[in-house]
Amino acid sequence: MKLIKFSQKEFDKLYNRKFSQKKRIQEKVRSIVDDVRANGDEALLRYTKKFDKVKLSVKQLRVSESEISGAYQDITPDFISSLKVVIENVTKFYKRQMRKSWRTRDDDGVILGESIQPLESVGIYIPSGTAPLVSTVYMTVLPAKMAGVKRIVLATPPDPRGRINPHILVVANLLKVNEIYRIGGAQAIAAMALGTKTVPKVDKIVGPGNCYVTEAKRQVFGYVDIDMLAGPTELVVIANRYSNPNFIIADLKSQSEHIGGLSILITTSKSLIKQVKSQAGAGYIILAKNLEQAVEISNRIAPEHLEILTNNPLNIVKKIKNAGAVFLGPYSPTAVGDYVAGPSHVLPTSGTARFFSGLGIEDFIKSSHLIFYSKKALEKVRQPLEKIAGIEGLKEHLESVRVRFK
Repeated sequence: MKLIKFSQKEFDKLYNRKFSQKKRIQEKVRSIVDDVRANGDEALLRYTKKFDKVKLSVKQLRVSESEISGAYQDITPDFISSLKVVIENVTKFYKRQMRKSWRTRDDDGVILGESIQPLESVGIYIPSGTAPLVSTVYMTVLPAKMAGVKRIVLATPPDPRGRINPHILVVANLLKVNEIYRIGGAQAIAAMALGTKTVPKVDKIVGPGNCYVTEAKRQVFGYVDIDMLAGPTELVVIANRYSNPNFIIADLKSQSEHIGGLSILITTSKSLIKQVKSQAGAGYIILAKNLEQAVEISNRIAPEHLEILTNNPLNIVKKIKNAGAVFLGPYSPTAVGDYVAGPSHVLPTSGTARFFSGLGIEDFIKSSHLIFYSKKALEKVRQPLEKIAGIEGLKEHLESVRVRFK
């Protein structure tokens, strides 16, 4: 690991923020999105052959029911029993996030409220390149289903034989999601956003992916909603002399399993640096003067995952403002959040935890404001309404109120 001094310049380097690189990706993705818009299924087949090295027919774009049911033959029974435990944990967590419609009424006859409705259709992208993210299926599908989304679509790239990982198919099937397409990359995002003859469009797209998937989500935003613009995974560990170096080394190394994964240790202990530096592989170490400065640096980084491995994590977390998920204490590794704890592992990265949140029920609902005024109530607010409308010079707005009192 490399010992660095934290500065905005170093921060930008950590996330490899090169405009020229982004520009090339933008141009490539724009070409793919435009091609899918113009040529639909034909473009999807062409890109699947080009990028995934698989030649498909149009009928093969959607995974068949027989292939889904056949996937059970390729898994072990203990997988399903393990899955039930995880589903229970995720469900418990998201039950607490559920929102209800509400109304309130005052003495003047004014009724105000909010109507909460689920989105009608959601597309979920499941990466399956270097690692088939089986856990992403339940981490995205469950909050969507609990919110009440009627149509949930999965898109995931095929392996070199044209198959979808059987564990992905089984999890989706157990969660009653059977609309699955063997499409990857930017073309999958374009298909779900714009629609093709085979892939009907959705209202929102969620799920992680590489830089091309992320850029495609950015470009189709507006045609559909998206969850966030996520980059490579990252972990920040705040530690002091009381922290277990073996736990830190293991957790930092775990991020290296992901392509482009970023690991940062912020510590007040020079002796800890010596123990960790040569054993944790790639990543960065920042020496802080004290824990207050460590927290300040972490808040500026706004990491996806933050582990607080000090002797007083519950006191320190009160000062944390920016983090996708915070893991407290020596027995709460990031992996427990990746797989079993309950909260979704779809989290903001690259400093966007300053304004994005982890995936939740809110991502799958929308609200409509409800407004009812009696004549008495409208008359009571007529003067300020007419005053403001007059300042704006919108005469017909004024008339739409006045006509009700003629």
